[in-house]
Amino acid sequence: MGETPAIELTRLSKRYGPVVGVESLSLAVEAGEVFGFLGPNGAGKTTTLRCLVGLLGPTSGHARVLGLDPLADHARLAPRLGYLPGELRLYPELTGAQTLDLLTALQRAPSPRRRELCERLDLSDRDLRRPVLGYSRGMKQKLGLVQALQHEPRLVVLDEPTEGLDPLVQETFFALMAEAAGAGRTVLLSSHVLPEVQRACGRVAIIREGRLVTVERVASLREARARRIRVTLGGLRPGRPRSLGDADRWNPRWQGDRAELLVPPSDITATLRALLTLPVADITVEEAGLDEAFLDLYRDPAPPDGTAPGNAP
Repeated sequence: MGETPAIELTRLSKRYGPVVGVESLSLAVEAGEVFGFLGPNGAGKTTTLRCLVGLLGPTSGHARVLGLDPLADHARLAPRLGYLPGELRLYPELTGAQTLDLLTALQRAPSPRRRELCERLDLSDRDLRRPVLGYSRGMKQKLGLVQALQHEPRLVVLDEPTEGLDPLVQETFFALMAEAAGAGRTVLLSSHVLPEVQRACGRVAIIREGRLVTVERVASLREARARRIRVTLGGLRPGRPRSLGDADRWNPRWQGDRAELLVPPSDITATLRALLTLPVADITVEEAGLDEAFLDLYRDPAPPDGTAPGNAP
């Protein structure tokens, strides 16, 4: 794209004594991307995000965020950065409005979007006058989203941003992400909710046990991975063993007379031919979602040197 990456990690490692948080993580997120950061609990996602926003210092390697060092240049970086932590902790005695005022002061930037965001996320003036102690989890999460976006940051780092949000507010969240991308802002979205990453992000990085597994476009991940075949057989007798013949090697999951199996693209034709020799009442083939791609990659061996097998632009 020609611009300096919004985020650039070079062999970033963070250890807690003998425990590895992340190991030799190299990654670039381009300006203007909505980029997904995936991995199960304990994979190193939150450790990486904390290094990016200057809450942790790396054991080795380095991070550059908007061209700056998150620790050495924290004062310059704060007004340009929005951050929603995965475990949002607020002062319970402060009201919602006081909380936003405090965080605005820490961001060292005006907050021109505060009222608009509160309205869109359904935080009323009455809500904002109440102490945070009485907020539900969803209300706290909405307040966290407002503080992360209110100052129009160039980069937004979000850790599990839809936790506790009801479906209507989630729709607003996705609209805000699309608007951020349209305005040329960068979003790093860390989540274990794969459908939301699939919906919002163009590229994703997947990490496992602190190491990078891959960086790819969401579309490429889905196209390269397994297809879902659903097949319904006719004439099955109760109590008789259920079998798909040669296709049983794909470990079908059965519900009554209907089976579902995941098949690599290269084996789709042969599998369909095998299935069509059976008494098939119905059959469908679907492109697998990001969740299947994610599980597929997690079954593959981890790269021994911590580098990704792919880094699609």
